[in-house]
Order: sequence, then C-alpha cells, then structure tokens
Amino acid sequence: MKIEQIYTGCLAQGAYYVESNGEVAIIDPLREVQPYIERAEKDGAKIKYIFETHFHADFVSGHLTLAEKTGATIVYGPTANTKFDAHIAKDNEVFTVGDISITVLHTPGHTMESTTYLLKDKDGKDHAIFSGDTLFLGDVGRPDLAQKGDITQEDLAGMLYDSLRTKIIPLADDVIVYPAHGAGSACGKNLSKETVGTIGEQKKTNYALRANMTKEEFITEVTDGLLPPPEYFPLNVKMNKEGYKSIDEVIKSGAKALSVEDFEKVANQTDAIILDVRHQFEFVKGFIPNSIFIGLGGTFAPWVGALIKDVTQPILLVTPQGEEETAITRLSRVGFDNVLGYLEGSFESWKASGKEIDTLRSVTAETLEKAIENGEPVFDARRPGEYANEHIVDVPSTPLDYLNDHISEFPTDKDFYIHCAGGYRSVIAASILKARGYHNVIDVAGGYGAIKKTNILRTETVCPSTLK
Repeated sequence: MKIEQIYTGCLAQGAYYVESNGEVAIIDPLREVQPYIERAEKDGAKIKYIFETHFHADFVSGHLTLAEKTGATIVYGPTANTKFDAHIAKDNEVFTVGDISITVLHTPGHTMESTTYLLKDKDGKDHAIFSGDTLFLGDVGRPDLAQKGDITQEDLAGMLYDSLRTKIIPLADDVIVYPAHGAGSACGKNLSKETVGTIGEQKKTNYALRANMTKEEFITEVTDGLLPPPEYFPLNVKMNKEGYKSIDEVIKSGAKALSVEDFEKVANQTDAIILDVRHQFEFVKGFIPNSIFIGLGGTFAPWVGALIKDVTQPILLVTPQGEEETAITRLSRVGFDNVLGYLEGSFESWKASGKEIDTLRSVTAETLEKAIENGEPVFDARRPGEYANEHIVDVPSTPLDYLNDHISEFPTDKDFYIHCAGGYRSVIAASILKARGYHNVIDVAGGYGAIKKTNILRTETVCPSTLK
C-alpha cells in the first residue's frame, strides 16, 4: 500500500494518491491531472476511483478530466447531486482498491454532502481518514458555505458537531488524519501548518474536538469570527457540480503569444484586465499602466479569486518568460479560464518598444518612520487576525481581501503609505489603487517584518472578530 499526499502550497490544498496491488484511488485531485496519470503509470497501476470529499469551493477539481482520461469512477458522498456521471455513495458503503478498502463516512456540516473516507489496510484495520474539509489539523471546516433555504450556518454547525462525535472521535487514536487543507486556506479559521496528523493528536489539541464540549458551545465557537468567503467560491462549486472545460483546452486557448502591438490592441478592444504576475521587486520598477500585480511567487490563485470578482473576466498576462503556461494553469485552478494571451518577451519587450510605462513608489521602513513622525497617513493591508495581534498605533486596518470596502478611506490629495507583512500584498493593493487613479500611494518594502526593526510605536488588541 502506498499513500502520497500531493500538496499544493498556493492553494494550501492536499490531494492524495493511494495505490494497492495495481489499483489506485485519487482523492480530491487538482484540475491538472497528468501528474496522477504519470504516477500510476510509473507504478504499473490503473486509476480505479476518484473520491471527492465534497463540492470544493476554493478550487476546481480534476475529477471530470481524470475520469475522461482514465475511465475511473467518480465517487461522491450521500446527497450529492451532479450533472455528470458519478457514483453517489451510501453511508458506510465500502470500495475495494487492491488489497485495501475505503469506507464512506457521511459527515455533513461543512456542506451537506461532505464525506470522510476511512481507509482500512489489508488486515481490515482502520489506518487513515481522508477528512476533506470536515476535520483539519487544529480546526474544522467553516459551516457557512452551504447555507440554502431554511438551513443556516448554525444548523450546519450542529450537523458538523454530530458528524465529528459519531463518525470521527470514536476512531482509534493512531488513525492518521489526511485533511484537504492546511494553513492559509479560507475554508477554516485556525488551520495548522502541519498537513498530516492523527486522531489522538487532534483530540488533545483541536478546540472543536474538546471533551465534554456541548453542541451549543461548538456552534458558538465554530461560527465566531467567520469572515465573508471569497466571491469566487460559489462559482467554483458550480463548476465542480456541473462541469468545465478540460485543462488542455484552457491552456491551448490561453497560451497565445502576443506582440506588443497585438497585446495593446486586444487590451484596447476588450475589457480585459492586464495581470502582471512577475515578482513584486520587478513590478515596482516598471509595469504597463493600469495593470494589476498578483505575483506567482505568493498565494497567487486565491488572491486572484478574492480580488477579481468574476471568473469569466478576460485576462491578458504579463509573466516571467517561460512561466506563461504555469500562470494559465494556476488561474484555471480557481476557474479563471478566459486568458486571451500573454505578452511575448514579457515586460522587457514593452519597455523596448518605447511604450508608456508606470512605476510604483516604494520606501523602506526607516522612511516610513519619518513619514509617521510628520503625520502622513498609513494603512495596514494585512488580514484582521494579523492586525489584531500587533499593529502600528493609530493605523487603520484595510485588509487586502476587502480593499473595495475601504476605497473611500484613501486620500486623493496627499501621499499615503500602505504595508502588509512582507511586501507582497501591499504591492497588490498599491497596484489596484494606482489603476483606480490613486497615484499618491507608496508601498512599504519589507512590510511589518521590516517595521518591527524600527522604533515605530506599535500596539496590540484582542478583538479580531470585530475587524474587517
């Protein structure tokens, strides 16, 4: 038996490859499926099942393409309703994969169809669970994404409480936990950086599995402090339930090299966003006017989903040379399939053509220190929890996630500064503000990490759930 976690840091997402005696199960695959096919070929094995723990909201799964290419059966848990062929399993239904078995444990709460898959070894011993978004390390799935009709987030939280206590907690302490996400995912609040644990560890450390916890306490704690989910989540759920274009088609249509002239022509004739995915250090030195920066080097896809509201939005790419297909692939992971092409020769070709360029002012934390002494305005683009832990005195919280909600707060008649934790998000925020006419924005290089090395006065607070 082989179990491999295939973890994608950009999405904080774990897919799983399980092989036994020539048969393979894939759990929660990414949209680009070729690596799973090649892995099975390497083992001389056949992919038999594709198990989905639920209808994912934060990424587009590869179940359809993988089934088309391999003939494997797609399996969802009870109550799932798809517009494609899939096996809708019954609670406690058992599937064999080589010498092992996988048992369906219906665990509603995160969503109604949420399912945990219990793997038993060749001797029939409980070995591991693939818990999806039902149980994370340090947290559980948020219960507000599948509200529908009369079903509230409190109703779903109550279901999750029952699922955990009837299906998960009774399992032996040595059963391994393989969750769908780790720290950085928007599918929970307090996820651990670790991506593999055990039931016993979670009973000791996960607040949601606390002994003697009442259902009312659970509902209150699980629903407290939930921030609004990214707007692309429902669109990804729709794609996962109803279908989507193959990744091969998406890459083929998007990977069009455009000359400077053609790039400019397409930009002028469409409502395409110019998305610059180079490193932030390169972007601040020069970029195409009105382009938006979201660098491939950070949590690229989730930020695209959070900040570009419509997955059908046409996009023109400026990428590092050789990274064009990578950018298109990572956009497709969150459902952004409408790439019209990329700038051939990257930004250097635009610059060499003599076309207009723009730059972004960026200063050191030491310069910020002097600006604060002079009373110049500063804004904090970090997430509310980061701001709650520590922030500059009298600097307001304007999280990048909700930048649109704070646009009116930024001055138009004088310079202002914006920082994040390390410099990635502040450049994203500054690029958006510049594209909207705020040419007086100044980025703070190095972010809060650099600020902490200065004498800038900082303070702490304890009310993260009230911040937005």
